Amino acid sequence: MFNQFKRLIIGKPKRNRELKNEKISKFKALAILSSDALSSVAYGPEQILLTLSIVGAAAAWYTLPIAVAVLILLAALTLSYRQIIYAYPKGGGAYMVSKSNLGEKWGLLAGGSLLVDYILTVAVSISSGADALVAAIPTLYSHKVLIACLLVLFILLLNLRGLTESATVLSYPVYLFIVGLIVMIIIGTFKVATGQAEPHMQSAVGTAVPGVSLFLLLKAFSSGASSLTGVEAISNAVTNFKEPGPNNAVKTLIAMGSILGFLLVGIVGLSYWYGILPQEETTVLSQLAKHVLGQNVAYYFVQVTTVMILVLAANTGFTAFPMLAASMAKDKYMPVMFTARGDRLGYSNSIIVLGVLAIILIILFDGKTENLIPLYATGVFIPFTLAQFGMVIKWIKGREKGWAVKLIANAVGGTITFVVFMIFLITKFNQVWPILIFLPIVVIGFLKIRMHYRDIAEQLRSNAMIQDMPIVDKNLALVPISSITSAVDKSIYYAQMIADDVIAVHVSFGDKDETCLQNKWKAHFPDIRLVILRSEYRSVIRPISRFIDKINKKANDKNYVITVVVPQFVTKKPWHNFLHNQTSIRLKMHLFYQKNVILATIPYKLKK
Repeated sequence: MFNQFKRLIIGKPKRNRELKNEKISKFKALAILSSDALSSVAYGPEQILLTLSIVGAAAAWYTLPIAVAVLILLAALTLSYRQIIYAYPKGGGAYMVSKSNLGEKWGLLAGGSLLVDYILTVAVSISSGADALVAAIPTLYSHKVLIACLLVLFILLLNLRGLTESATVLSYPVYLFIVGLIVMIIIGTFKVATGQAEPHMQSAVGTAVPGVSLFLLLKAFSSGASSLTGVEAISNAVTNFKEPGPNNAVKTLIAMGSILGFLLVGIVGLSYWYGILPQEETTVLSQLAKHVLGQNVAYYFVQVTTVMILVLAANTGFTAFPMLAASMAKDKYMPVMFTARGDRLGYSNSIIVLGVLAIILIILFDGKTENLIPLYATGVFIPFTLAQFGMVIKWIKGREKGWAVKLIANAVGGTITFVVFMIFLITKFNQVWPILIFLPIVVIGFLKIRMHYRDIAEQLRSNAMIQDMPIVDKNLALVPISSITSAVDKSIYYAQMIADDVIAVHVSFGDKDETCLQNKWKAHFPDIRLVILRSEYRSVIRPISRFIDKINKKANDKNYVITVVVPQFVTKKPWHNFLHNQTSIRLKMHLFYQKNVILATIPYKLKK
């Protein structure tokens, strides 16, 4: 029944050879890997204006030079990640760059920051989309958290169905959003150029505004730089592209950077021309669309597609998180379960874990993730900075052709991203301080996991096992029984095959059937010793465990090995399990951790 439901939800399993078909084209990759970065234009320019509005509306003209500075940073990041893709074509992005050039711990810091950011991406994006939805339909406000959780589950299930299928479904809304904004910017620019749109600027460019300081401008710049979150996602998923993977990834990256830059400049420039300022009940983008397009079908098209891309921005996390987690798991810094592909050839474990963690965040913060946005934006600039300076080290060491120009580009980009990170840290310290505690803990966790796998490998090394294997003289088999059944017959027969001595063990609760069982046993198995243990507290496991401990001491002295043979009948139908005590299962779970004991299960499959 479960399997049928599973097939209905995520589809039929795919063969390993179909993995090559899971590669995505540039067209689909642009949609699913750029949705996070492109969606940020819906709030990035607004964040700049909100910061500048502290000193008054006249400071609005500063959005223009700030937008230029953000464009420079975007160009630096695009160039840097282009070089990263070619240098590390197997993916991993900032994690691989930092680990290879700066050292293990810096690589783990970059990887940990990105993993946490992808979780925050899902929570923040989905919550923003839910906010926009309930704003349009106020009656749903009390159900906002539930709606957000359902949206996470929807995208989670889409990704469980496979990368190509989710890419096909999710690409349409993203491209509708891009087309809608591009058309709006072209129409708005045309109206400005032809004089159809009168200027409503709050102040002329170059106007001296009291209260504007370098610190305020840097703070506004850092707020605008939040539009660049998600730029790194393509470098983490190079292996998902159709061949040639690196070339297609670079082309997608350049396309994303170009579109993002165009949208950012267009929105900022037109917002300045129309004199648009942040308002409490609406967004800057909504105001701009209303001025340019009027309150008609085109306006609502922009609004609807904006809501859709805010929700679908979460898909960047669902795509990039599994790839990065798989890279780190292959290096033994994360559980190996993150390297396992599911029925549909996706990293199902990673997708499920990401979805669950995002839902937990949404519930904990009651769908109000405003406090997570600074943490999210701050965290993403850590791998940005580490990746840039990691590439600087790479150029210095390798000194390849044209290395000096590349080094300068990365050095400038790294300096800018570091400045942005420090501004976030200083100006929003009360909101982002947890990152200074949490990320070191994450790095320590990665190192502990690595140490565990190293210890396991050392202990399981074949030669070591053979050398350390103790030589035993005899094998003693214990068979726990409750009564004489076919399952017990089978278990006793097997125990006699593998052991020199066999002891049957029965736990009695002081009932009258004890003598009857002894008589039946002598008649049925005259050569097998039966030990009856009495339990005053109606426990089966505890008396058997004590008995094993007792004979273990004697077994060690005589160089015996103890094997516990557990009979277990298997019901024909799953619901039949609820009709039995499952004593054998509980006993096995306990004995599994018993020292110096070999555990064997003899299944007896029931036919009815």
